[in-house]
Amino acid sequence: MSSSVCRGIMASISSALSLKHGLSLWCPQSISVNQIYLSSSSIASTSFRRRLAVSASSFANENREYVIVGGGNSAGYAARTFVEHGLADGKLCIVSKEAHAPYERPALTKGYLFPLDKKPARLPGFHTCVGSGGERQTPEWYKEKGIETIYEDPVSDIDTEKQTLRTNSGKLLKYGTLIIATGCTASRFPDSIGGNLPGVHYIRDVADANSLISSLEKSKKVVVVGGGYIGMEVAAATAGWKLDTTIVFPEDHLMPRLFTPFLAQKYEELYQDYGVKFVKGTSIKNLEAGSDGRVAGVKLGNGSTIEADTVVIGIGAKPAVGPFEGVGLNSTVGGIEVDGQFRTSIPGIFAIGDVAAFPLKIYNRIARVEHVDHARRSAQHCVKSLVTAQTSMYDYLPYFYSRVFEYEGSPRKVWWQFFGDNVGETVEIGKFDPKVATFWIDSGKLKGVLLESGSPQEFQLLPELARSQPSIDKAKLQKASTVEEALEIAQASLQVEAKV
Repeated sequence: MSSSVCRGIMASISSALSLKHGLSLWCPQSISVNQIYLSSSSIASTSFRRRLAVSASSFANENREYVIVGGGNSAGYAARTFVEHGLADGKLCIVSKEAHAPYERPALTKGYLFPLDKKPARLPGFHTCVGSGGERQTPEWYKEKGIETIYEDPVSDIDTEKQTLRTNSGKLLKYGTLIIATGCTASRFPDSIGGNLPGVHYIRDVADANSLISSLEKSKKVVVVGGGYIGMEVAAATAGWKLDTTIVFPEDHLMPRLFTPFLAQKYEELYQDYGVKFVKGTSIKNLEAGSDGRVAGVKLGNGSTIEADTVVIGIGAKPAVGPFEGVGLNSTVGGIEVDGQFRTSIPGIFAIGDVAAFPLKIYNRIARVEHVDHARRSAQHCVKSLVTAQTSMYDYLPYFYSRVFEYEGSPRKVWWQFFGDNVGETVEIGKFDPKVATFWIDSGKLKGVLLESGSPQEFQLLPELARSQPSIDKAKLQKASTVEEALEIAQASLQVEAKV
C-alpha cells in the first residue's frame, strides 16, 4: 500500500473526527430527529403488542424472554436494570464473545495499563457497575440473579422471523425481546502494511490489554499511532513504564475533534515533560518487521523510520454490526438505527450503546456515541422503556472525559471533562497550572465547556451550563483572570436566564 493511500486512511479517519461528525460522536447535520420520530408511533404499537405476547411464552421452557447480545458496559447496566425491575431471574440471557462478565471497558486504557508496581486495575475489580458507584457484578452475581450467561460464543446469525439466534458453536437460542449491545471493533491497519505483525496491538477487550502488557514487559521503544483518546491514554501509561514513547498522527495537534490548538499545546507540553515525543502531520507508509518477524519500526511517508518493538494502533473504531445488518443500518453515521427508546425498525429488537444510531434530541440530529456514559444511560433507558410504562424519549447530553497519569508517584495527574457541543467561537481561560477551561459560544449562547482539574463542585456545574445553553457575555468572559472567575460568570448567566 502506498504512502498516499495510507495517508488517505488516516486522514479520512481524522476528517471524520470532529466532535459533531466523529467516531466518538457521530452527529451528521443532514438528518433531523423528526425524521426518526415519523415512524416511531407505528414501531411503538407493534412493539408493545409483541411484548405482551413475549411475556406469555415459555420458549420450550428455556424462558429466554430477553436476550442481550454483547458483553460490555451496556450489557452489564441493562442486566442491572432488569434485576431492579424483577425481570431477570430465569428470563434473561447474555451472549458474549468475551471470556468475562461485563466490565467497565474504559479501565483498559487507564488503570489496567498502570506499571506493574503501581497497583494496576484487574478483574474482578472493575466489573460493571462499579464505574458509577453501583454493585460489582461478578460472574457469581449473574448466577445469584438467575441470569444465563454464554461466554466466548458470539452470535453469528439471526432469523428475525423465527426470533432465533445462532452462535459460533452452533447453539440455537430463541428470544422474545432482543437487545443488541455489541459495541465497536477497533479500526485496524491492513495486513499488507504490517497491521497484524507480532508486537502490533489494538485495544478493545481484556485479552487485547493483556497482550499489550506482555509486550510492554519486554519493550524498550513504543510507538503509538493516533492522537485521540487511545493514543493519549496509552502514551501516558507507557511513559509511566519509563519506556521510550513516540506518538505519531497526521493532524496538526492532539485530539483535533475536541481540543483547540491552544489546549492541545498545553497537553502536548505536559506529555513532553514525561518524555513523550510527537511526530505530527505525517503519514505512515508501513510497519516494518525485524529478523524475528516482530515489528521493528514504523516507516513514515517521508522515508524515515522510527524504531519500535511495540506499536499500539489507536485510530478509531467502527460499530460491530456483525450479523445484524438486516435489522436496519444508518448509512450516514453507521450503526443500527433506533428511535428515542432504542427500538429498531423490527418490533422486539433494540440496540444500545456504541452500536446504536439514535436521535440526539438536544441538537436535533442523529448521533452514534462511543462513550461509557452513553453506554450506561442508553441501557437503562432502553430497559425501562421496555418493561415499564416509560414513554419519554432519550435526551442525552454529550459528555466526554479522560483521566491519565494517575498512577502512584506521578508528579501531575490529568482529569478533564467536557459537556455539550464544540461549535462556534472559543474563549480559553487559565494557564494549565493545573486548571484550564474552554468555553464554546455560538450566536451568543454557551454551547459547550471543557474543564481540566476542576473541583467536584465545578465539574457538577458543567452539564447544567451545557444543557441550559444560557446567553453569555463573551467580552466579560474573556476578561476573567482565573478559571474560577470565568465559571462564576457562566454560573451567573444561568441565574439571569432563569429570571427571564
